[in-house]
Amino acid sequence: MESRENIDDRLDELKYLSVGKLLWKYSLPAIVGTVVMSLYNIIDRIFIGQGVGPDAIAGLAITFPVMNLASALGMLIGVGSASRVSIVLGQGNKEMAFKVLGNSIIMTVVLGLSYIMLFAVFMKDILILFGASERTLPYAYDFMMYILPGMLFMNLCYSYNNVMRASGYPTRAMVTMFIGAGLNIILAPIFIFVLDWGIKGAAIASDISMLVSATFVMMHFMSGKSEIHFKRGIYRLEKSILLSVTSIGAAPFLINCAGCAINAIVNNMLYKYGGDASVAAMGIFTTYTQLLVTVVIGICQGMQPIIGYNYGARLFGRMRHTYYLAIAAASVICLLGSLFSLTCPQYIARAFTSDPELITATSDGLVITTMMFWGVGFQIVSTNFFQSLGMAAKSIFLSLTRQIIFLIPLLFILPPYLGLNGVWAAFPVSDTLAIIVSAILVIYEFRALQRIELNDIKYNNTHI
Repeated sequence: MESRENIDDRLDELKYLSVGKLLWKYSLPAIVGTVVMSLYNIIDRIFIGQGVGPDAIAGLAITFPVMNLASALGMLIGVGSASRVSIVLGQGNKEMAFKVLGNSIIMTVVLGLSYIMLFAVFMKDILILFGASERTLPYAYDFMMYILPGMLFMNLCYSYNNVMRASGYPTRAMVTMFIGAGLNIILAPIFIFVLDWGIKGAAIASDISMLVSATFVMMHFMSGKSEIHFKRGIYRLEKSILLSVTSIGAAPFLINCAGCAINAIVNNMLYKYGGDASVAAMGIFTTYTQLLVTVVIGICQGMQPIIGYNYGARLFGRMRHTYYLAIAAASVICLLGSLFSLTCPQYIARAFTSDPELITATSDGLVITTMMFWGVGFQIVSTNFFQSLGMAAKSIFLSLTRQIIFLIPLLFILPPYLGLNGVWAAFPVSDTLAIIVSAILVIYEFRALQRIELNDIKYNNTHI
C-alpha cells in the first residue's frame, strides 16, 4: 500500500508547487484522456461514414442527444463528486472525501440502471422526437439498442476517472482512457468491415471498450492504494452529500441536457430547411467541435483540483493564476480550431465522407458556425471555474447561456429570414453573447474574492 508520506506529498503539491507546473501535470493527462475518450465517437463516425454511408452518418447524428443525455447523468454525479473531493481534501477533511466516494457509487448505479430501462422502452419515440426520418431511423435505432447496455460502464468510467484525478492521480486517469479508446480503435474496424456488422458493430466495440475501462478504474478504488478508496461505512446515503454533489454536478448535467434539446431542435430545423444531408453535416460539425471542446474540458479537469484545493485552503492568488493560465491555453486551442475550419472546411468533411453533397453541406455549415468559436474556450473555462469553487448557481447559469438562453431563441428567430444559413448563424451569435456574460460574472467574482482577501489580511494583522 502507498505510504502516508507519499499521499500527503501528492496533496501538498496542490498548495506549494508552481501553478504552471501543476496545471501542466494535471491538464496534460486530462487532455489526453478526454481526447482519447472522444475517439470512441470519432472512430465510430469515421468508420461508419466510410463503411456504411451518408444515411448512417445522419442516423448517428440523431443519436447524439440520447448519448449526451446518458453522459449528462454520469456527469451529474462524477463532476460533482470530483469537485467536492478536491474542496474537502483542501480543507483537510479526508473522512468526508471517503463518504462522497461511497455515496457517489450508489447514485451512479441507480441512475444508470433507471435511464437504461427507460430508454430501452421508449427508444423509437425518443429518436423520432430528436429528428429521425424514415431513412435514418433504422440506423439510429440499431446503434442505440446495441450501445445501451454499455452506458452504465461509460458512466462509471467517466465519473470515477474524474475522482481519480481529483484525488491526486492524473496520469492513472489518463491511462484509463487510453485503455478503452485503444481497444475501440482495434475492435471497431474488425466488427464493421471484417465481420460486416455495420452500425451495430461500432456499438458493440464501444460496449466492450467501456466495460474494460470501467473495470480498470474500479480496481483502482478497490485496491486501497489511492488517497480515497472503497471501504466499509461510506455507502450510507447522506442528504447533505447528495445535495452538494448534485448541485455542483448540475452545471455539466444541464449543459448536456441543453445539448439534447439543442440537437433535437437543430436536427428538426436542418431537416426542414436542408434535408438529411444537412442533418449529417451537423453530425460532422458536432464531431469536429467536440474534439476541440474535449481538449478544453481536459484543461478544465486539470484546473479543477488545483482551484478547488486552493479555494478550500483560501489561497486565492494561486487560484486566480491557475484560472488565467487555463484561459490562455483554452483560447489558443479554440483559435486554431476556428481558423482551420474557416480556411479548410472541406478537409474536415472528407475525413468522414466521400459523398459530394455532404462535403458541400458540411463545408458551408462549418464556415458559418465556427466564426466565434475562438472565444468559446474562455466561456467553458469560466463555467468550470465557478463549478470548481462549488458555486453551483453561477456555473449553471453560465452553462445555460450559450446553449439554452441565447441559442434556442435564435434558432427560431433567424431561420425564417435566412433559411438554412439562419440555423448555422445562430451558433456564432449565441457564442458572442455567452462570452460577454461570462466576462461580466468573472470580473464581479474576482472583486468579491479581493474583498475576502483584504478581510483575511485585516483579521490576521489584528491577531498577531
